[in-house]
Amino acid sequence: MAGVRFRATKSGITTGTSAKTLMQLIAAANHAVLLDDIEVAFNGVSATAEPIRIRVLRQTTAGTVTSLTLVKDPDDSAETLQTTASHTATAEPTASDVLLETYCHPQTGWHWTVPRDRAIKIGGGDRVGIEVLAAASVSATVRAGGEE
Repeated sequence: MAGVRFRATKSGITTGTSAKTLMQLIAAANHAVLLDDIEVAFNGVSATAEPIRIRVLRQTTAGTVTSLTLVKDPDDSAETLQTTASHTATAEPTASDVLLETYCHPQTGWHWTVPRDRAIKIGGGDRVGIEVLAAASVSATVRAGGEE
């Protein structure tokens, strides 16, 4: 860990009505990452809509996704980020261990942030995804932050 903070944000992702990986973070080989800040927000319009399941889970494959550029936060170090990210799976990655699971009303959002000693560790070369499952399709924004 070199103490380089990063942030990834993507908005306007349509959830659909089956499991959808909104974002996937991939640690570089032999280079662990601490994930300590996750936020998912929805723009649903129905007050009676069913809650959306949100899971943070290990994934063993990449699936079919679009590349997402991480940014340093703050952008004051000379180091190059080694962690990579992707968003909006069109073919789902293979799910593995579920690390966090919660439900959220589709007119609101969910924010998880933790002290450093409770962060999710992504081992070198491993992947962690942020996945949702909605009964009715809505637009979502996802954000993640951590340190490598």
